[in-house]
Amino acid sequence: MSRTETDGLGQIEVPADALYGSQTRRAQINFPITGVPISHYPEIVRALALVKKACAQTNAELMILDQSKADIIAKVCDEIIAGQHHEHFVVDVIQGGAGTSTNMNANEVIANRALSILGKSSGDYSHFHPNDDVNKSQSTNDVYPTAIRLAVLFTNERLTGAMRRLSAAFDERASCFQAVAKIGRTQLQDAVPMTLGAELAAFAHTIREDVQRVDEAADLLREVNLGGTAIGTRINSPEGYQQRVVANLTEGSGLHLVPADDLIEASSDLGAFVMYSSTLKRIAVKLSKICNDLRLLSSGPRAGLGEILLPPVQAGSSIMPGKVNPVIPEMVNQVCYQAIGNDLIVTMAAEAGQLQLNAMEPVIIHKVLETANTLVAAIQQLSLLCIEGLEADTARCQDLLTGSLALATSLAPHVGYETASKVAKKAQLQGLSVSEAVSQMGLLSDEQVRQVLGLD
Repeated sequence: MSRTETDGLGQIEVPADALYGSQTRRAQINFPITGVPISHYPEIVRALALVKKACAQTNAELMILDQSKADIIAKVCDEIIAGQHHEHFVVDVIQGGAGTSTNMNANEVIANRALSILGKSSGDYSHFHPNDDVNKSQSTNDVYPTAIRLAVLFTNERLTGAMRRLSAAFDERASCFQAVAKIGRTQLQDAVPMTLGAELAAFAHTIREDVQRVDEAADLLREVNLGGTAIGTRINSPEGYQQRVVANLTEGSGLHLVPADDLIEASSDLGAFVMYSSTLKRIAVKLSKICNDLRLLSSGPRAGLGEILLPPVQAGSSIMPGKVNPVIPEMVNQVCYQAIGNDLIVTMAAEAGQLQLNAMEPVIIHKVLETANTLVAAIQQLSLLCIEGLEADTARCQDLLTGSLALATSLAPHVGYETASKVAKKAQLQGLSVSEAVSQMGLLSDEQVRQVLGLD
């Protein structure tokens, strides 16, 4: 079952029960690319509805749109914001046209749902038009960039929430293991003594630090070019529209948004996305390093470091009985690699704009949201299935510490660097502990050795 719609390119068949129309259907045909529709990112759909509602409200306030139509648009947008009708947002997330297909998908869904409310047939745009009514005083070039900024801001709230939980999980485990002495390492070699609590607290700090960094990057996305229409010259929008529509959008979204000072600049510049994406990359790099450390510290359990015990969540091998792998940190590593790669895509897409517009915005928002959403999911699983259940092998930590040549470092202030080096060499060659070597060389009393080496 289908209906026939007519647009500037002629007639086209649209599924009879679809709320979208001809331009969306053409985009479906033109862009069967990723198999990922924009509805895959409900943040985008919700943001589009918030923008359309604010625009209709502003048009009514400026008396260029009938209040009755503005009210219907608002009603439909509220339904979309609440999660309804998302299945009709069908265009592929990657598309040509700088987001025009996405904007028209929203316009057509809102118009056809409005027609349904009015008791009219879908596609009967003489009563309610996607462009003349829903898109009034707008262009894709200010609606789409504004909506994708909102989408990132919404996603950032979930990301920072997940990061705070992870940081808190590391802090809690650190407090439990404050007194667990162990060896610290540099370049994978024994270095100096430390505690497991201090090691885990450092992980907590590095995650907590990046919560502030990513919030700072997100703040750059609060500047929007809504009201600039096609290229920032405000063509086809009434006097006073820009400030009022941004104020209405701020109220409706609950986000503090700022009207761009230079709308022409704001219509083509995607530097804020570059900054945000690079901050996601920073988070990914640091998070992946932490997961590398977790895998090393838990390696073994008997032939590796084995200083920590990660919760066993699944069997590790189809051939080796009893083997349990650090699958959660491994998963997080892979998510982080994807984030690092996505940042390069965002960088090149932001560079690829020409003159007054960047047509590569669709791939930018696809990759930024893909990165942010997968980081959220990965961090949540890391907290829940790994860090919150992490345990210390206290005996193993003690054995490795007392047997390490790194304890010779603590001798240097008492016997000098050269003598401490001789102690380490003797211990290594003769298979002794540092304390045993010191005792044999008669450098310190047994009581002094224990105090200096922190073995009490």
